[in-house]
Amino acid sequence: MDQRLAQLRGNTAPKRHNARTIAALTTNPGCARRAILDSAGVDKDALARTIGFPAPFGQSSFAITRGNAFEAQVKADGCAELLRLLRETLGLDLAEAAYTNLEDVGGDDSQEIRHAYSAQKLTRGAETLFDHPLLRLAVAGQNVYLEPDLVAFQHDGVFHVVEIKSFAVIDGQADPGKVAAAAIQSAVYVLALRRLLGRGDDAVSPDVVLVCPENFSNRPVATKVDVRKQLIILDHQLSRLTRVEALLDLLPPGLTLDPAQPPADLAAALGPLEARYAPGCLSSCELGFFCREESAGCTDALGTSVREQLGGVETVAEALRIAHGDHPVPPEEAETAEVLRSSARIYDDALRRTVRPVVLAPVP
Repeated sequence: MDQRLAQLRGNTAPKRHNARTIAALTTNPGCARRAILDSAGVDKDALARTIGFPAPFGQSSFAITRGNAFEAQVKADGCAELLRLLRETLGLDLAEAAYTNLEDVGGDDSQEIRHAYSAQKLTRGAETLFDHPLLRLAVAGQNVYLEPDLVAFQHDGVFHVVEIKSFAVIDGQADPGKVAAAAIQSAVYVLALRRLLGRGDDAVSPDVVLVCPENFSNRPVATKVDVRKQLIILDHQLSRLTRVEALLDLLPPGLTLDPAQPPADLAAALGPLEARYAPGCLSSCELGFFCREESAGCTDALGTSVREQLGGVETVAEALRIAHGDHPVPPEEAETAEVLRSSARIYDDALRRTVRPVVLAPVP
């Protein structure tokens, strides 16, 4: 399978997973295209730009620099400032804590070696603060490595995931969308850490510690975020993902997305990879704008709720034909046809009631 995924990826190094890619994947588990591309490690952002549908993703260089500076401040002096925040947020009487950076393993950047080293340190649990652990999670039947930019804090045998984010908390309030995104990403780390430890759910607390700058300064403030709901959704969605082997078997032999190909050939090669577009893809997937163009005229483009209500009706034209036609439909579309025709009658009746004839005054 690794050879088939490498062939699909072409002459490029695989792009690593992170919590954001997995969170986005699980929001649309029916999309085979995203499952295959992410499993192969295809750089979807570069692919979208090559075929002429760039997505406005990513942070500005200024925001990245500011975020790195804030993180360095929180982790300075062996995470002294972070330890203060943890004492206040979790109500701990903890005078000092050991700190271990798991990012470097004697210069060996192999994912397998780094994951084994992280597992060894985390399961031993001797230290208190673990920075940059390399975690692993099964996605669509394939193990993927997560390189979280987080700290795992252990106290009395229980771990807490600590997420450091650069968005500000102003007057005690933060952007709800950014907090929600941080929560689902943190849930990915909590789930991966629980599976690494293998000691049950109690080994890792569902209360994630979120650290952000306060107001318009770089002064850090911490709060607890309960991610139990996100964990339930994430576990359920991961279990629904089709195994990669089954998806690959549906593709034509020799299919490749090698970036050396002409843009037109790359766009055509995406065709056999079945997509499941929804408007939410525009904010969560780099190929969202390409898939939107591809699905023009399809009921998928109208949103998940419309797609589910219309059942097997795949195009808008077909839905209109059923709504305004009296000819028989297949038994599997009978319920959908009844709903569409009732809606059309109600809509037409509302138009007749609201539209009044315009009476023009005589011209003198």
